[in-house]
Amino acid sequence: MDRPRRALRARASPRMDADKRRTIDVDIRRLAEGGDIGAATSVALRAYGPEIFEFVAALHRNETDASEVFSLFAEKLWKSLPSFRWDASFRTWAYAVARTSSLDFRRAEKRRAARVVPLPESSSLSAIEAEVRTVTRSYLRTERRDRFAELRARLPPEEQELLMLRVDRQLSWDDLAVVLHGEDAPPLGADERKRAAARLRKRFQHLKEKLYEMGRREGLVGDE
Repeated sequence: MDRPRRALRARASPRMDADKRRTIDVDIRRLAEGGDIGAATSVALRAYGPEIFEFVAALHRNETDASEVFSLFAEKLWKSLPSFRWDASFRTWAYAVARTSSLDFRRAEKRRAARVVPLPESSSLSAIEAEVRTVTRSYLRTERRDRFAELRARLPPEEQELLMLRVDRQLSWDDLAVVLHGEDAPPLGADERKRAAARLRKRFQHLKEKLYEMGRREGLVGDE
C-alpha cells in the first residue's frame, strides 16, 4: 500500500543531475589518479559538501556537532581518497565516509578534541570546508520545517539515515547496501550486495508503515 510520500520526504536543497555528477566524478578521479589529492578533494567538497553537511546536520541536530562531524568527514575524505577503489560512484562512497565519520564521532564523544591529522594548511581545503559549512548552515536556518520533518527527527539515527539516503538522496538499493555496509569494511560481493539490498527494502517498508502510523496519531494523515 502506497503512503503519502510527503510523510517521508524532508526538504532538501536542489541536487545536481546524474550527468553532472558523472562529469564531476571523472574530474575527481583524474586528479586523484594524477596524484593531486588536494585538488581532487577540493572538487569533491564543493560538489558534494552541501548535501553531505545537510545529511550530518539532520542526523546530529546540533550545529556544533554537525560542524565537527563534517570536519571529520572532510579529513577522512582527503586521507582515504588515494585508496578509493571506484567500485561505486563517488557520491555513494562519500555518503559511506560521512556515515563512518558520524559513527566515529558518536563513539568518541568523550574524546572529541583528538583530531590526529588536520587538513593540510598549505591547501585551500580548510577554507573550502568552512565555506561549505557556512553556506549550508545559512540555508538550513532559513528552511521551513514541516511537521513531518519533526516526526522524522524522533526516529532513531539509523532509521533517519535510511530515510534520508533512500528518499531525500534517492540512492539505489545497491548503493544503500554499500553505504550502510561501511566504508572501512571489505567490499560486498554481487550476491552479498543483492541480499543486503533485499533486507534494506524490507526494513524500508516497515519504516514507512511506522512513520505513517506516527503521522496518523498526530492527525497529519487520515485513516484509510
